[in-house]
Amino acid sequence: MNVVETIVVFAVIPLAIYGFAGLLTLRRKSGGAPRHRPGQAWEYPAMWWSANPDGVGEGHRPAGAENDVVAGGATATAAGGARGNW
Repeated sequence: MNVVETIVVFAVIPLAIYGFAGLLTLRRKSGGAPRHRPGQAWEYPAMWWSANPDGVGEGHRPAGAENDVVAGGATATAAGGARGNW
């Protein structure tokens, strides 16, 4: 294998593959649906997935008086650790 063939095989072909992959990822996707921007009105109905509340079992019942006491006699609070504010 001479120098030119080596450069073509080990440099030009891999660069062409990376360039083609880059063009595929950087191309303009104008054919899709318009994107939602912050501040725009949301024109679609709300879609909440709730599964089947009757079939979730005993471990997933709503929090009530029976769920207020945890192991050790301490009372549980509804305050979780995750917050939605910045």
